Amino acid sequence: MASTDDLTVDEPDDLPALSQLKVGRHATYPPIDDYAFLSDCETSCLIASNGSVEWMCVPRPDSPSIFGAMLDRSAGHFRIGPYGVNVPAARRYLPGGMILETTWQSETGWLIVRDALVLGPWHNNEQRSKTHRRTPMDWDAEHVLLRTVKCVNGTVELEMSCEPAFDYHRAPAHWEYTGKVYEEATAVRTLDPTAGPNLVLTTDLRLGLEGREARARTRMKEGDEVFVALTWSELPAPRTFEDAAQKMWQTTECWRQWITLGDFPDHPWRNYLQRSALTLKGLTYAPTGALMAAATTSLPETPGGQRNWDYRYTWVRDSSFALWGLYTLGLDREANDFFAFLRDATTGDNGEPVPLQVLYGIGGERELAESTLDNLTGYDGAKPVRIGNGAYNQDQHDIWGTMLDAVYLHVKSRQQVPESLWPLLERQVEATIKRWREPDRGIWEVRGEPQHFTSSKVMCWVALDRGAKLAELHGEYERATEWYAIADQIKADVLTNGVNDNGVFTQTYGGDTLDASLLLVVLNRFLPPTDHRVRATVLSIADRLTENGLVLRYRTETTDDGLSGAEGTFTICSFWLVSALVEIGEVQRARHLCERLLGYASPLRLYAEEIDSRSGRHLGNFPQAFTHLALINAVTHVIRAEQAHTSGMFQPAHTPAIHPS
Repeated sequence: MASTDDLTVDEPDDLPALSQLKVGRHATYPPIDDYAFLSDCETSCLIASNGSVEWMCVPRPDSPSIFGAMLDRSAGHFRIGPYGVNVPAARRYLPGGMILETTWQSETGWLIVRDALVLGPWHNNEQRSKTHRRTPMDWDAEHVLLRTVKCVNGTVELEMSCEPAFDYHRAPAHWEYTGKVYEEATAVRTLDPTAGPNLVLTTDLRLGLEGREARARTRMKEGDEVFVALTWSELPAPRTFEDAAQKMWQTTECWRQWITLGDFPDHPWRNYLQRSALTLKGLTYAPTGALMAAATTSLPETPGGQRNWDYRYTWVRDSSFALWGLYTLGLDREANDFFAFLRDATTGDNGEPVPLQVLYGIGGERELAESTLDNLTGYDGAKPVRIGNGAYNQDQHDIWGTMLDAVYLHVKSRQQVPESLWPLLERQVEATIKRWREPDRGIWEVRGEPQHFTSSKVMCWVALDRGAKLAELHGEYERATEWYAIADQIKADVLTNGVNDNGVFTQTYGGDTLDASLLLVVLNRFLPPTDHRVRATVLSIADRLTENGLVLRYRTETTDDGLSGAEGTFTICSFWLVSALVEIGEVQRARHLCERLLGYASPLRLYAEEIDSRSGRHLGNFPQAFTHLALINAVTHVIRAEQAHTSGMFQPAHTPAIHPS
């Protein structure tokens, strides 16, 4: 009889629960939506429900990992929790921020663990920061992962295990005591201690060092409180529980001060909007203003498959759409930093202009060569594990339109285009004019041959239309007239070549395949919601490009994306459909789909890139900025449409709310 580790289940198509998984192996990996996400806007980490940090890279989110158990069970972890108990009684974020609270019940008592990446007052007061290029704010990352524990009932045996694995588990770690007794230890690379980073563990527990692992165990009784802090910079760690509690409080204050700037409706879905806004903020990289697509690499889009990508970079498209979401909620200050980041990224060392790329490193790096980590087994066996992203040098013609649309949303209420930004905008419009007739690889970054993707042409129209509007705001009226005329040419070309005989927009010119990105036809105002082609396209996607009611990007069997295997439904596309259904007046259908999508959220209201429509399992990198920004717009669309029944006036999302006087 085969062992369960060797047992492969061949699953019939109508049994979703076992979806292409090996039973024994799957049990060792938490579901993707089991993870909590923490950030201080310079570093991020993912914590499984068993209390183990299983993904963390320092000093930047795109640095090599120090804890990588998410991609290989031996690639490093940092757990704190009750001995012998792996399933908590409850988990939540403290309201208004990014402090994770886990409540544990053992046979003899109860514990509460709180985790945070610490924020505090701006600390570079003696000399300028070596990493920050943006305007300093009132608060900043302190480069501390802080974990506090309180026994609230009975007695509980607590254990702590910190086992780093440097450089994606390619460089072994070695611990040494660096405190007076047992309160501090430092981990360095065994073969090259100077290579960094150095990890310092500080605690009021007694540390024991066992090879690559630092351990602690103690019996806590009601009222006892302990802390553990992991640091990787010269900033001091807390030395007492009182210090740790103060740092937790100041972190809470920082997040709540930020979220209070937002404009959130008094509605049952308010918490989804706040968590999505906090997630988008957590995916920003404060030193440069970049916004990551996701916090992880190589979480699979197909269980056990090859569609595994590194998303720890800033896509111009994703970031621009994210600004839609934040702008909708009145949180538009991040836009200033992102546009400054783009200005840096498109300026050479000698001040010369550099063409806009599809994506950049979060420090503005332009080359992101893709490679594989063959030493890692991959999440639940999904290989390869990739770092870098080969899409950085692709031609994707939609990026000019998404960026110019984001700029227009940001500056139109100010009625002024910043002088420093105008040359960058002008160059993007000119690039669109020069290249819009060429094929590209489209919004989905297909790795097949370039084609004339209809959505790319639509976004080229957006680039000319928004560019013309920006030119008017800037007083460049002749330029505006010229650009409006070219926008009309692009629109005519799209309507001639990108619409089939049934009035439905097609994935490519002259084709007949559906593509969910064509929902942007109405969301970007290429055509009004009343146009029959808009309605035909939205309803065709809703009826024919869905699985169990959730939207696919496209049918992989009819699209040459250069990859093998299927993929899950793209959650951003389902949220786009919610918004598009509202636009064409199908509000009840939109609300029903929106409610269903919110029901798929993780227990902490986070989303990966995709959802298996049969099992509800989250797939792809996590948490995904693209999904959370689309949630904000979809939820806002539905709420405003329902409010319009009483006010008589509908405002689409990605415009600030107008409150009745």
